Amino acid sequence: MRRAIQLAVLAAFIGSTAYAQGGQTQYAGQEKREIKSLSAEEIQAYESGQGMGFAKVAELNQYPGPKHVLDFASELNLTDAQRLETRKIYDRMHAEAVRLGNSIVSLERDLDRLFATKLVDAPKLKLAVSEIARLQGEVRNVHLQAHIEMRKLLTGDQIKKYDSLRGYDSGDADHKDRKREH
Repeated sequence: MRRAIQLAVLAAFIGSTAYAQGGQTQYAGQEKREIKSLSAEEIQAYESGQGMGFAKVAELNQYPGPKHVLDFASELNLTDAQRLETRKIYDRMHAEAVRLGNSIVSLERDLDRLFATKLVDAPKLKLAVSEIARLQGEVRNVHLQAHIEMRKLLTGDQIKKYDSLRGYDSGDADHKDRKREH
C-alpha cells in the first residue's frame, strides 16, 4: 500500500513538472501579437464572420449551415425559392456575426491594453471579460439560429444528402422522423 502511494505521488510530481515545463514555453512568441489573447487567424475569423465551430452542435445534429447549403446548392437540388431564402439567412447571419466579431476584437484589444498599461483592476477586468463573453454568446447564437432556420427550409432528403456531402454519418432514424414532420 505504501509503495502504491509513493508511486502515485511520484507520478503526480512527474506530471506536474512536465506541465510546468510545458507552461514555460507554451506562450513563447505570443507576447509579440497585436492582441495577446487572439491569433491573427482568430482576429481574421471574427472580423469576417466565420463560424469558428460555434455551431458545431447544430451541424453535427442534422441542422445544416447556410454557407455550406449554398456551397452545395446544386447537389441538394435547391429550388429557386430555397436558394433565395438560404441567401437571406446567410446574409443576415453573416452581417450580424461580422458586427459582433469586430466588437469582440475591439474589446480584446482594450483588455490587452488594460494589462499592457498596468491599469487593470478587478472591476475593470470583470466588466471587460463579461462583455466579451456576452458578445461571444451572441455570435454563437447568431450562427445557431441560422442553422435552425435552415433545417426548417430543407426537406429530410436534402438534409440527409447535406450530411453525406459533409462526411457525416447522420443515421436514418432522425431522417425518418423528419419526413413525418413535413
